Amino acid sequence: MVGTLIINHGLSGEKYMEQVALYEEAAARLGISLQVCTNAQRPASFGEFVLFLDKDVILARTLELAGIPVFNSAFAIALCDDKARTYLALAEQEIPMPKTLVLPMTFFETDWTDNPFLPYAEAELGYPMVVKEACGSFGWQVWLVSCREELVERINSISPKRTLLQSFVASSKGRDVRINVVGGKAVASMYRYSETDFRANISSGGSMKPYTPTAEQEALAIRACKALGLDFGGVDLLFGENDTPLLCEVNSNAHIKNILTCTGINVAEHILAYIREKCEASE
Repeated sequence: MVGTLIINHGLSGEKYMEQVALYEEAAARLGISLQVCTNAQRPASFGEFVLFLDKDVILARTLELAGIPVFNSAFAIALCDDKARTYLALAEQEIPMPKTLVLPMTFFETDWTDNPFLPYAEAELGYPMVVKEACGSFGWQVWLVSCREELVERINSISPKRTLLQSFVASSKGRDVRINVVGGKAVASMYRYSETDFRANISSGGSMKPYTPTAEQEALAIRACKALGLDFGGVDLLFGENDTPLLCEVNSNAHIKNILTCTGINVAEHILAYIREKCEASE
């Protein structure tokens, strides 16, 4: 079997190349010939499938229209890349999440000091409050604010980007669970924690250890991926009241190096084996 792994042309740092290497090694073990291209390259042939580890959904959809199986689909990647759209898709399926509001859309930079939406948001969510850019990765575009002044300052710095406000889940401060789901099955999971930050992301200084999810956590992660149309994804769950799981985020292109280091499980093997099975079943 021959396929293509697509990455972004502008992301060539060590972190990204380590991930590519994991997929190349897994492909070799599975007998799959996997060429690596960036979204700026156009090979003579993409082969029998494309493993799309980028967010260039226009290219992904173009390949789909050319009849090439793309994993994940352009639609699923687009849903996950915009947390506002993710929220709506999950809410439609009644996936439990922290209470969420999406800021009213603005077309230009806006001063939110006297915006009438803010008193409404405060009444609904209270403080502290989580502020998220709709498009962001590694927890870098997520902040915790404790008062109106901080809220206005943060939103003004983001404007006019689409922004979400969420209730803060105090019971999950500095801890969450990452579950990697492939083909409707949970294949690897880890517990992430931080003593110094409300976020547990490893990229924000968090730590990690292997973790066996509860049946409820596993089921929720699988439901979330199904709701978003994902063949595979990294699902982040919070600990709600009495440790009831709440959906935090879903990543269509989750990095797999940390969970390999933590658990010894190479998620790339599960993903490529799943893709091979899907392609063979469609022949």
